[in-house]
Amino acid sequence: MNQQKLKSATQRRAHQGYTAGLIKKACSSAVVLYRECGRIVLALLLWTGTAQAQTKEDLIAASQAGASPLFFSVNAEKVPLVTTGNFSDPRECTVRNGLPNFFHKVRAGKPVTAGFIGGSITQGNACYRPQTAKYLQSMFPDVPLKAINAGVSGTGTDLGACRLRDQLLQYHPDLIFVEFAVNGAYAPGMEGIVRQIWQFDPEIDICLIYTINNGQTKIYAEGGIPANIQGLEKVAAHYGVPSVHLGLEASLLEKDGKLLWKHSGEAPGKIVFSHDGTHPVLAGGNLYAAAIARSMQQMKHTAEPVRHLLPPALHPGNWEDAAMFAPLDLATFKGGWQQAEPMKQFAPWFPYVMQAATPGASFTFRFSGTAFGLFTIGGPEAGQLRITVDGQPVSLTDSPLAGTRIFSAGEQPLLNLFNRYCSNRYRGQYDLVALEPGDHTVTIELSGEQADKAKILGPQQQGDISQHPEKYARTVVYLGKILLKGRRI
Repeated sequence: MNQQKLKSATQRRAHQGYTAGLIKKACSSAVVLYRECGRIVLALLLWTGTAQAQTKEDLIAASQAGASPLFFSVNAEKVPLVTTGNFSDPRECTVRNGLPNFFHKVRAGKPVTAGFIGGSITQGNACYRPQTAKYLQSMFPDVPLKAINAGVSGTGTDLGACRLRDQLLQYHPDLIFVEFAVNGAYAPGMEGIVRQIWQFDPEIDICLIYTINNGQTKIYAEGGIPANIQGLEKVAAHYGVPSVHLGLEASLLEKDGKLLWKHSGEAPGKIVFSHDGTHPVLAGGNLYAAAIARSMQQMKHTAEPVRHLLPPALHPGNWEDAAMFAPLDLATFKGGWQQAEPMKQFAPWFPYVMQAATPGASFTFRFSGTAFGLFTIGGPEAGQLRITVDGQPVSLTDSPLAGTRIFSAGEQPLLNLFNRYCSNRYRGQYDLVALEPGDHTVTIELSGEQADKAKILGPQQQGDISQHPEKYARTVVYLGKILLKGRRI
């Protein structure tokens, strides 16, 4: 196929939305590169499957590859309108200072925007977010309500603090729900999110919501609170923001034999909460949303506007100074980099990516702070990076700080962008590197050294790498954003 035919064929596929039939004909993931007006355009052809929408699409665990549209409908027909139900437990919601500005505006009939930021349970289409937005609209049906989905699967408060302004604050939300309990529950990151919000606008209301993993139901059922959530509760109490334990009702139902937290099939007479122990199916998501609905009913009575004040920081090293930048706004590139337009799947995150496939290609930026990172697209061809800071090579630890993707100084000379999620798929992912405080010059270079990708995938994921070794033999980086904990200089 010549250049013009390739271009028009790819354009037709884009307009047709990569229909399931065409994708299945592709048989496997592929990357197609073609030139348009002097630019490289990246089209990521991904087999996604269309059967069993509840488990293939709505459950983000099975589709955490890309982004979701930021704004979503609050009145989608397929989304059920939850009720508060009959459950009552004083542990479920701690009102503290409530949501006074949000309820003041809706009582006055003014348009409002609700933002949701978190991991895969927020991004998912049945896990709680759409039901919650629909319930908020039902409380005030005549008030125009917009809703933002800033969920990014597989990410914690470290990346959340970096992307907060870009994906939420610039749209001036009136209320922000923050969900990161199952993705590390890194308290300094959570505090950074709270402080950033009120530094941007002290009239934005915040509500922390706590989801749980498989096994944590027993802690609630025995009267306790999971340890990771306890750290987040300290942040909530310090700032006087309300918090909601979304899993409490489900935990007690499970204790009474009325709910299966993790179950893959039918269970007559019982509620199936999830198929994987983490991501709710629709019935489980309804329980999560009902907990928020009950909490809204408790908080709606406080509606006198206030300007939230920032007390001294609870964690001196919190992430209030975190941000992310488009690559060309911060760095200089050399050695074979091309500006690439990602397919629709990643557009809500990355207006463009910088991509390179030539070992030795590098980019350099300067900043003042304590950490930097990369928000990238991972896939079969993801390579490794060599890092130099202030003229000295940097080696990293084997694993990041618990609850984060933050690496510190160690023995590994390269940052490997390939991981077990990169088998026959493309996904958003990120890595951060901690540094001593100060002004830094960072250079990142694409290495020609290959990671042992077959070993990383393990024995259960050998099919695609065995059938298409050429995809995995490539060494490529797709850079969407540069992350900073600090400030650009």
